[in-house]
Parts: sequence; C-alpha cells; structure tokens
Amino acid sequence: QVQLVESGGGLVQAGGSLRVSCAASGRTFSSYAMGWFRRAPGKERDFVAGINWSGTRRDYADSVKGRFTISRDNAKNTVYVQMDSLKPEDTAVYYCAADVRHTVVPGTAASDYDYWGQGTQVTVSS
Repeated sequence: QVQLVESGGGLVQAGGSLRVSCAASGRTFSSYAMGWFRRAPGKERDFVAGINWSGTRRDYADSVKGRFTISRDNAKNTVYVQMDSLKPEDTAVYYCAADVRHTVVPGTAASDYDYWGQGTQVTVSS
C-alpha cells in the first residue's frame, strides 16, 4: 500500500511559477516510479510527467516539456513538479501517482499507476 498527499497548489499569474509536492508513505519509496497527472474542467486526466525510482529517467508530456521539471527526493519520500512559465491552459487539478509495477521506466498512462493522491488545484490567471 502507498499513501500519497499533494501540497503546494494555488493561484498564480500567467508566466509565473509554482512547485507542487507529493509526500508518500507505506511501501519503500525508492522501489517504484512516480508520476504527475492533471485533470482540467471537462477533460480527461492527462499525463504530465513521470520519473523512475532513481530520478535518472524523466518523461514529459509535449505540452509541458521545457516548462515543467519532475524530481524526487528518496530520503524525504517526496516527489515534486516545478512548473515554470505557467499558462492559463495549465489550470487543472494535479494528482501524483505511484507506479509500483515499474521502477526503471515510468508509465505514461493512468492505467500504469496503482495509487493516487487526492489532488491539488492549480489555477493560472491570464
């Protein structure tokens, strides 16, 4: 079992930055990959970024590549997503998720992930 709790969401102006964190507990954190997804109003839950157990493999959705950075601190059982150059279309509920079936290459589909946080709202104003 893995429990995930996001924090750090909020309201930011377009062009600004925000860092969202996700604290994990339960299963050994360094034994699985992690990911971030988001769901905008009226849309599907979309992949944002994934990171493998060691942080050496990071994958991004095209829509956030070059603007978002995923990272993890295994000593703190925490995964982060640093969001820069934010746009109004980044407005969504952001979810972290644990992919306990993969360690080396993080999944990019929601079905790859077994445990989910409750989500945190990120709103980007124009």
